[in-house]
Amino acid sequence: MNLFKKKLLAFILILICGKSVQTSADFTFQSKIYVAGHNGLVGSAIVRALTVQGHTNIITCNSKEVDLRRQDQVEAFFNREKPEYVFLAAAKVGGIKANMTYPADFIYDNLAIELNVIKAAFKYKTKKLLFLGSSCIYPKFASQPMVEDCLLTSKLEPSNEYYAIAKIAGIKLCEAFNKQYPDQTKFISCMPCNLYGPGDNWNLETSHVLTALIQKIYRAKQAQIPTVMLLGTGNARREFLHADDVAQACILLMQNYTDNQQINIGSGQDLTIRELADKIKTILGYTGEIKFNAEFPDGTPQKLLNINKITNLGWRPLINLNTGISLMIQEYYKFK
Repeated sequence: MNLFKKKLLAFILILICGKSVQTSADFTFQSKIYVAGHNGLVGSAIVRALTVQGHTNIITCNSKEVDLRRQDQVEAFFNREKPEYVFLAAAKVGGIKANMTYPADFIYDNLAIELNVIKAAFKYKTKKLLFLGSSCIYPKFASQPMVEDCLLTSKLEPSNEYYAIAKIAGIKLCEAFNKQYPDQTKFISCMPCNLYGPGDNWNLETSHVLTALIQKIYRAKQAQIPTVMLLGTGNARREFLHADDVAQACILLMQNYTDNQQINIGSGQDLTIRELADKIKTILGYTGEIKFNAEFPDGTPQKLLNINKITNLGWRPLINLNTGISLMIQEYYKFK
């Protein structure tokens, strides 16, 4: 990335994150902050945002240094570093196909990460921890937009229930520590909608829907293929949010949020997968036809989050979807 692009990114992040705003007396620019999953989509965005804001004591470790699925390695890391604040963004993630293909990996890896990091944060007296879940924790047929209270009110979507159960366990583990040790822990949870941004997964076997559609439509355009076949009916509705927006939300919550209930983070708007494909098609300038294979499952029919709680704290998303898609296409050009 050249100097101009770095300065432009820094300017954008300052607008999003508010460099001079620091509302918590304890969460200072010198606080020792551990971002778990710093190479991932959300973790890398949180590191970027914290750096631009002026935080100077951010610690990270990759999976070769510390395997978060290993309790002994996690406890040794926390004993050595003793972070004051933890953003738990590390997770095994993927789209419908990956969730259906590797259910054991999704539930085991995510449970192990959550158990080890949250317990170590308690043991080594972390001041506050933010756990990141996913909107897939809510019931398949929950009323839309989904409020936080609808958690565990009915059945989950089968295609990603193992991942969802792991994330629900993380929420409940945070709640349990807060209830049992009210004077010792401040563990909070947030539930983002579908996310995208720099550092996203471009592997078609395991990627989320937005990056998969960009790749498929771009390749069809380059190869002059007249038709792109996509999985599902195209009628499922999804809500999308840029990772830099969710990073700002996470920092705001670390500074200001203390409730035991999880809090939603989303854009407040959704669209069908067919509409998303048409947007990408238009931006890429592809003139072929988009078709859908209805034999493949759609997953949850709609996952629109009610974001009243976080907007009441003063947060708003700043990157609209059209701009975000254009940015992701530029990311793909660098990746391919």
